[in-house]
Amino acid sequence: MPSLSVVQFMPRWLRWLSGLVLAIALGVGLCRLIAESLWFDQLGYLAVVWQRWSVQALLFLAVAGASALFYGWQQHWLLRQRTVTLDPILTAQSTYRGLGLWRLLLCASGLIWLLIVATYHIGAIALQLWQQRSEITFNSPLLPQLSVWRVAELSLLVVQNPWLLVPSLAALLLGLWLPLRLFQGVAILLSVAMGAIACLSWPVVLKGLFAASDPHTEPLFRHSISFYLFEIPLWELLRLWLVNLSVVGLGGTALGYLLANESLSHGKFLGFVRSQRRHLQGLSAFVFATVAFSFWLERYKLLYSTNGAAFGAGYTDVTVRLPLYGWLSASAFGVACLLAWSAIRRGGEGQRRLGPIAPGLFGFTLGYLVVILIADWLLPTAIEAAIVQPNQLQRELPYIQRTITHTREGFNLEKMRVEPFQPENNLNAEIIAANAATTRNIRLWDTRPLLETNRQLQQLRSYYRFPAAFLDRYYLKLSPEQDQSEIRQVLIAAREVDYSAVQRFARTWINEHLVFTHGYGFTMSPVNTAEANGLPKYFVRDIGDTGELLVDPPQIRESIPFFYPRIYYGELTHTYVFAPSAVPELDFPRGAENVYNHYDGTGGVPIASWWRRLVYGVYFGDWQLLLTPNLRPDSRVLFRRLIQERVRAIAPFLRFDSEPYLVVADPRSEQDIAASPSATGVSYLYWIIDAYTVSRYYPYGDPGEHSFNYIRNSVKVVVDAYNGDVTFYVVEPDDVIIRTWQRVFPTLFHPLSAMPHRLYRHIRYPIDLMQVQSEQLLKYHMTDPVVFYNREDLWQIPKEIYREKPQAVAPYYLITKLPIGYTEEFILLVPFTPVNRPNLIGWLAARSDGQNYGKLLLYVFPKQELVFGPEQMEARINQDPMISQQISLWNRQGSRSVQGNLLIIPIERSLLYVEPIYLEADQNQLPTLARVIVMDNQRIVMAPTLEEALQKLFPD
Repeated sequence: MPSLSVVQFMPRWLRWLSGLVLAIALGVGLCRLIAESLWFDQLGYLAVVWQRWSVQALLFLAVAGASALFYGWQQHWLLRQRTVTLDPILTAQSTYRGLGLWRLLLCASGLIWLLIVATYHIGAIALQLWQQRSEITFNSPLLPQLSVWRVAELSLLVVQNPWLLVPSLAALLLGLWLPLRLFQGVAILLSVAMGAIACLSWPVVLKGLFAASDPHTEPLFRHSISFYLFEIPLWELLRLWLVNLSVVGLGGTALGYLLANESLSHGKFLGFVRSQRRHLQGLSAFVFATVAFSFWLERYKLLYSTNGAAFGAGYTDVTVRLPLYGWLSASAFGVACLLAWSAIRRGGEGQRRLGPIAPGLFGFTLGYLVVILIADWLLPTAIEAAIVQPNQLQRELPYIQRTITHTREGFNLEKMRVEPFQPENNLNAEIIAANAATTRNIRLWDTRPLLETNRQLQQLRSYYRFPAAFLDRYYLKLSPEQDQSEIRQVLIAAREVDYSAVQRFARTWINEHLVFTHGYGFTMSPVNTAEANGLPKYFVRDIGDTGELLVDPPQIRESIPFFYPRIYYGELTHTYVFAPSAVPELDFPRGAENVYNHYDGTGGVPIASWWRRLVYGVYFGDWQLLLTPNLRPDSRVLFRRLIQERVRAIAPFLRFDSEPYLVVADPRSEQDIAASPSATGVSYLYWIIDAYTVSRYYPYGDPGEHSFNYIRNSVKVVVDAYNGDVTFYVVEPDDVIIRTWQRVFPTLFHPLSAMPHRLYRHIRYPIDLMQVQSEQLLKYHMTDPVVFYNREDLWQIPKEIYREKPQAVAPYYLITKLPIGYTEEFILLVPFTPVNRPNLIGWLAARSDGQNYGKLLLYVFPKQELVFGPEQMEARINQDPMISQQISLWNRQGSRSVQGNLLIIPIERSLLYVEPIYLEADQNQLPTLARVIVMDNQRIVMAPTLEEALQKLFPD
């Protein structure tokens, strides 16, 4: 009722203003809801997003409402009991002297500080989850609990930060003056913050409720892996809520009772009456029940311990901490039961004066904390020093084996096939000729020099950009005599419009939203050749007068569709546009003029009606949308055109690869293509994005330097670059996390078999995943626990020289025939060297073609033989007199030489090393391919082209 009185005495103009502000806020929220719903409906995912929004709203209302009810109930009892006076006769007869002013101030200040720290604690978690809301399922922090150490940590943070210290001191004074108002304010803030945390943690809740079963179990508790991936995070979330409810409820209630009856102004607190004591005992029982629950949960979190010789529960964790946590949980639960019984049992006079609950409870709690300190730190430390350390290998051996096994499972390394590789070093002209498909696909052009060249030769206008280049393979016909297409590794770069590059004076509303709507075309370059002047050779380049991309040789048109190469959705499409409209869209430049076009695709949301224009005018904050006469009845609004943002809006619970890549393909069947080679409305440009399911809760899984210890490349996302359609295909149906999400959103995912064949031929093993797995493999290729413990065979990623600087060799794509294969295939390769030794020890290959997609092969070299690694080959290059002399000469003639990526190419049972040399002018960086260095185990040659170098190295 106080709120009603406030409203009643507000001035009429202020009430009108408040109502207007509320109405505007509700209107804006409604417009955003409608705009988003129309966008998801256009893509066919309206049911998915409404399910998600409904769950989020339900979680917020349930948790915030339950928290508010709990705090409100405590305040209700506090108001009823805080004004109860003590019997003066009993008070005079008692020997208890109460709390003096300074002790009272100390207790009250401590309770107020606890409320402040709890507010900061929950607020910080809610803020961090909000900042990471698009990646909450894999990168959110382990939810920290409100403990003694957490209170000390946050207290130190507040003291060091004046932005937090000033409001904290103000809250401290307010609490001493108006403790009930402070409790009410904290209760409101925490209820909203906990509701927000639950709302943002919707993936955790849904995964816990719809968890798919997994047949694998961990060896300590014998629970299914699903229990740890899905249920433990849900219990963590519940514990966070219960701990803060109980602690804040007890702290706020105790503060209200301490400062009741003007005890602070009287300078003394006489004590609690029986009813107050029973109330505090009930809340204390709640606190100890949450402590019991916390220790029960800590037993399972031992599987993520870092205390032993390896990640996960070690000897001390299993033999000492595990039973102690069980005992602490049981004892805390027993204390909770005793306190609850004491709170509900009848007896005594309601107004009988009793000594403060604080000394007894504080003393017991302090003793309990001492027991926890002994059980959780002193005793395990002593056991570790006295029993484990003298015989650590023997004690920890079975636990090290668990870590090895489960880490390899978590990073999907257990299915990796390991093969010996005995180098024969017998390469000759005959072997090179027999492996022509490999040698003609050796990559000489790295993406960086190619992009620098593209930006100067192929952008055509200042508003065009090539944000990235993508390595892929295509089956092409390169001459009229060819009966069949041959596999060629190529670099593709999309020519996109970057509106930020438009001249400043031309940045008008019409140009931004109606004219500069799309990019046009792409370039395609073979990776292994260059023109006579050293510039890249292009299979596809420029834009012809009729809008066709120029192709050389022309037979490539039989292999790749070139119709409608417009890019409305890409990596630079950060503006929203309206198309078609009364204003023609810039299509492509032709000489001194431009060619214009009108969008005829199916992307975007229809916006012809006035109410939709109003909705999206509010949504974008763009009132010109309501006033422009340039929209047509068939106009659509195309927004959220950045492909990464687009897919993340639909499936924020997945982690997306950092490198989407463009694919040129006709998704139709052979019959449809034969009937209509260039059908109107058919798109031929698609983006493929790899998506991952990840978790940090895989038992015994060592995350290493990552924020997760489980990862699967379970989904391939295909985005239509012209229409914006998004389709999710499941690549790993055995992944328990993706099976769970399929149960949550049954209409979102499609089987991989539903992907059009011409797109399926272009899926590739992602570099991001390969980097993660290769980093884990540096240590976890050792499967013998004794060897692992002694770190006898640690590996490292070798280094190479690029632009005169050493850098780690990144995984690279190549086309080759594996020793176990029968034909050339597209693989991703990364080499390894031993720690502190530069020679090659092995290489990991990830396969990408057909039924072999996703299979890993680790080839290990014999340790007793010397196989040159990248660093040794770089040293051979720099020590060769002819090569070093030529490089020095180039660097003195107004240019500089750039050493490209050193590639190790396996050919049958031998290795070929190839490194390109580029030239750049000091004033204008236009890289040209100057030389190619080719090496085997014994010889090194340099020539202008790869063919010449191979002929010199392996003469007929």
